[in-house]
Amino acid sequence: MRVVFTKGPGTSYGIAVHRETGAALAPRNGPGGHPYLPHDLVHFLVEAEAGIGLGVYGRLAAGDNGLFWPADPAERTKALRRRKTKRAAPSPQARADMARSEELARIAVPVWEVRHGHARELPAYVAAGEVPAVVDRVVSRFDDYAERWHKLPVGGSLTLTW
Repeated sequence: MRVVFTKGPGTSYGIAVHRETGAALAPRNGPGGHPYLPHDLVHFLVEAEAGIGLGVYGRLAAGDNGLFWPADPAERTKALRRRKTKRAAPSPQARADMARSEELARIAVPVWEVRHGHARELPAYVAAGEVPAVVDRVVSRFDDYAERWHKLPVGGSLTLTW
């Protein structure tokens, strides 16, 4: 699966997912908010480095639509109908993987910011707890992409393979 992150104005961005399994997905906008580490790129890198198989990207690769909608209107209608009638709860493993992705993202971003001088100190919730060893590897992955993302012009993109 290929995931394309396209820079918008300010801290906005778009995401397009090209996958082998499941319906083709329409691109969507990301939540923005960070000039170096877009939220969805953070989750991609966290999940890839930590081996999280049923986070956002593992589930997308397996055919789940996640926060995306099918590009085909007929498929979109079917997906909407399924969501309304059959709210299938994620498996315990998927819930655990999503929680782990969120936890690592909440820790790794401020660690990266402090190491690169974008923040002076870690937030209390990070400073008070133990930082998992995987965070150093995740932060190293951030180093591979953060500056590249920041230097992209509006309309420029990064493509990552899951």
